[in-house]
Amino acid sequence: MSMSTSGGNEVRAEPNVTPMIDVMLVLLIIFMVIIPSLVSGVNARPPLGQNLKPLPVQDQDQVLGIDEQGQYFLNRQAIPNNTLGTALNNIYTTRTVDKILYVKADKDLAYGQVMNALDVAAHNGVHMTALVTDQQPGTRSNIATDNIDPVSKSGGSN
Repeated sequence: MSMSTSGGNEVRAEPNVTPMIDVMLVLLIIFMVIIPSLVSGVNARPPLGQNLKPLPVQDQDQVLGIDEQGQYFLNRQAIPNNTLGTALNNIYTTRTVDKILYVKADKDLAYGQVMNALDVAAHNGVHMTALVTDQQPGTRSNIATDNIDPVSKSGGSN
């Protein structure tokens, strides 16, 4: 806040921007915390491997995510665990082809919880499941056609 040393009753049109800056900083912090969780959809760290094909990302692909607490996310939308069978049944009973479910589970999740989800999927119209893993950092697949450049969608080389 500034003080005027001149004597007089001048009216000044100086906005006080301090409250606006405070609000903007609070909003910035909120967005910095919230946005990463909104973008990812499911917070699961899949196991690492090598010689992996990239995860298909076509519109018709169905992805079941299971986070470290065992919460289900179908196509990045959280769903109650007890409604997984109904949701999968609604999707896969109308399909005639491509009855594949991609499962992205957290690497620290108990094996039994993943198997329970696979069992529910098998009993509700899913013909094939594929488990998603991530490429180990600093490695590339030894199979040249698996190293796809995400920009050009063409095979890379070692």
